[in-house]
Amino acid sequence: MSEPDDYFDERSDAGGTIRPAYAAYDDWFQQQETQALRRKHREAEGQFRRTGITFNVYGEDEAEERLIPFDMVPRIIGSAEWRKLSRGIEQRVSALNAFMYDLYHRQEIIRAGRIPERLFRNNAAWLPNMVGFTPPGGVYTHIVGIDLVRTGPDDWFVLEDNARTPSGVSYMLENRETMMAMFPDLFSQVGVETVSNYPRRLAKSLAACAPAAATGKPVVAVLTPGIYNSAYFEHAFLADQMGAELVEGSDLRVIDGRVAMRCTHGYQPVDVIYRRVDDEFLDPLTFNPDSMLGVPGIMDVYRAGGVTIANAPGTGVCDDKAIYSFMPEIVEFYTGEKPLLPNVQTWRCADDDSLAYVLDNLAELVVKEVHGSGGYGMLIGPTASKREIEKFRKKLVADPENYIAQPTLSLSTCPIFTKSGLAPRHVDLRPYVLVSPDKIDITPGGLTRVALKKGSLVVNSSQGGGTKDTWVLKE
Repeated sequence: MSEPDDYFDERSDAGGTIRPAYAAYDDWFQQQETQALRRKHREAEGQFRRTGITFNVYGEDEAEERLIPFDMVPRIIGSAEWRKLSRGIEQRVSALNAFMYDLYHRQEIIRAGRIPERLFRNNAAWLPNMVGFTPPGGVYTHIVGIDLVRTGPDDWFVLEDNARTPSGVSYMLENRETMMAMFPDLFSQVGVETVSNYPRRLAKSLAACAPAAATGKPVVAVLTPGIYNSAYFEHAFLADQMGAELVEGSDLRVIDGRVAMRCTHGYQPVDVIYRRVDDEFLDPLTFNPDSMLGVPGIMDVYRAGGVTIANAPGTGVCDDKAIYSFMPEIVEFYTGEKPLLPNVQTWRCADDDSLAYVLDNLAELVVKEVHGSGGYGMLIGPTASKREIEKFRKKLVADPENYIAQPTLSLSTCPIFTKSGLAPRHVDLRPYVLVSPDKIDITPGGLTRVALKKGSLVVNSSQGGGTKDTWVLKE
């Protein structure tokens, strides 16, 4: 996707004046020798290879494992800007959790006519098994990733919500660790909020969501599909950093109404399971009977109050892009406030008038599947060929409810380090949010994804994007 002509650069204005957030970093950068910086850049790549930070790209054949490119120029956000963003993020996450509770109980928002019932009745992510059940502490969305894009000095938008199993936090942590190892003097000159305590905060937040059956210090485990999963590195990394056990479905079984994990001395009850296994594979007795990844009977234990599952089954409804299009109404309904962070303008192709507009303007729009993710299953009109557009037109006409459309945004840019010096590239941001019964905890920073190709607006790692450290400046 090519960049629009006009975009906001976060480091400097049109006249080249450095913005306040970047001032201290720019002073430091100007004092560095180019050759030394190039050497550091190579060292960073070597560090990532040694650590094994890779992801899998799935195609027709076997998954291909790739290194996620890392750029060593940080993305910097001022403290006042972050406070403003945090208020909007907290408001949205609070509304998402309230929405989940309502959707599985009285469905007041549907009774009030604010969203149509069809949005979840035909939604595979909505689970009838969760109707009438309240998770421990009333928390559905324990870990949330809110994808943000910026188009101007004060213009931030939510691009999508990730409330099922948001990934990428290990890259946020490794990016920071790598930067601190390479440039310790830089962190002594610039006051940056820490992100390295995220695993401890995650463990504390999950423990606070322990079920009534828990006795003593809650036992937390990370449930992974196994080593062939694209995010396995992250599963192992977080379990290690939290001091939690990394388990697969075969390590767990239901014993005396509790989920227990195999240990050297037998089986030990588990109180909280941070699962990275999709709903469909969580319990072969409830969902997919062929699943080898889950735990037979875990849903019965869950509904009986014997274990906490994070995130709660059924939260995938929040990731649906058709639901996303109603988030302004959802936020206002549950908080009584207008959204502090607006949505990107969205056309719901299920609506006849919207569909007609989208079909007439396919060459200018981005069209996405409502259940799609990772940059797959979408049409990027400005870079698509006439043949691709016509092929997608047929898909839209055949199944309009499966699609939404959005304008091509002028994403903000941040500098990356290139052979010829600093160069602007387009970015987005995924802050990570932890929810417990009495607290919404937002990590100051998040994962900045960057489109490394000049002119590209596609930041997904699966589509050639990279990552960079995200700094929130201290007060």
